[in-house]
Amino acid sequence: MDFREGIGVAFDSVRANKMRSALTMLGIIIGVGSVITMIALGEGAQQATTERIQALGSNLLYVESGSSRSGPVMAAVGSSVRLTRKDVEAVLAQCEDVVAVVPEFRRGTQVKYGNRNWNTRIVGTTPNYGEVRNVKAVAGRYFTAPEEAARARVCLIGSTVRDNLFDPKDDPVGKTLRIGRMNFQIVGVLETKGQASGWMNPDDQVLIPLATAQMRLFGVDYINNASLQVASAALMEKAFYDVEQVLRQQHRLRDSQDNDFSIRNQADILATLEENSKTFTMLLAGIAIVSLIVGGIGIMNIMLVSVTERTREIGIRKAIGAKRRDILTQFLMEALALSLTGGIIGVLSGVGASKMLANWAGWKTLISPEPIVVSFFFAAAVGIVFGLYPAYRAARQDVIVALRYE
Repeated sequence: MDFREGIGVAFDSVRANKMRSALTMLGIIIGVGSVITMIALGEGAQQATTERIQALGSNLLYVESGSSRSGPVMAAVGSSVRLTRKDVEAVLAQCEDVVAVVPEFRRGTQVKYGNRNWNTRIVGTTPNYGEVRNVKAVAGRYFTAPEEAARARVCLIGSTVRDNLFDPKDDPVGKTLRIGRMNFQIVGVLETKGQASGWMNPDDQVLIPLATAQMRLFGVDYINNASLQVASAALMEKAFYDVEQVLRQQHRLRDSQDNDFSIRNQADILATLEENSKTFTMLLAGIAIVSLIVGGIGIMNIMLVSVTERTREIGIRKAIGAKRRDILTQFLMEALALSLTGGIIGVLSGVGASKMLANWAGWKTLISPEPIVVSFFFAAAVGIVFGLYPAYRAARQDVIVALRYE
């Protein structure tokens, strides 16, 4: 039996038992479709996270209070040594590659407008926040340097805060927002950025002048963190070490002492988030692969039933000259036909499900050729592996016993 004839006989056998073949292929279809859909969702989420992190600003270094090291993690967030505005101003003055700094003091609190309230994050910062962090005001304006110096009670609100405090038709600009016990005039509304997975929501915040936050609202003299804009991506590594040296001098740290601050860049944040996303995607794909294995067991089961039902046919074929390898090839090709047909339908189902989730649920999906090819060939491998034993059992049938089988 040549290859073309074997394929024809295999598909004839599949078509002869349509319902049984369809139920047998179901596990393969679900497995392949699930793998493609899960990976498309995972890669889509990873791409969305990357885009949103990059949208928060370019060539940025993030400095925070406290120290962290790879290996055993040491945290000193509660240390008495904190970052101050003078620290980051010294960085700007002494590090030639740092072109802008944005100090930030953050604290969660409740804000009110009329009879509505919302728990959000208050961010005290400087007027260049929008330029450095790439956040525009879609309505109104940013507060100015004179307003920041005068500790003015003005603010900009994120889209999440706007949606929860104001009606869709209302214009928040010019309205009075109550933060804690103080009234603030809304001078602008921030553009929508969208929440990156595992990252704080840039839309759920209220920006106020840093001096106002420190001196009037919260009564502190330190900052939580600062964003440092570097002149170019090529200078990030050099800027990292320059900033570290300046901050160590500011905090009077000896060579034997660890940093009481931490510096990260966007690449570090993206690498961490992408690694978490990949791990989660592989976990989901692994669960989906179980369906493929279950489908393979179904193929083995139905092929064993088929061998029993066609024992007399096997005997007749051997009696007229069919060799063991011919019988082995015939049943192996039938198992392969089931798995490949299920694989094709599974690929179409997975691609269709991914597009449906993107269009109807609004989830970002990314369909790449690699998972499709790998899933399809894995389905073929499942058919061969789980079809091998039934084919071998059919090929080992004794001619006399097979012909006498009732």
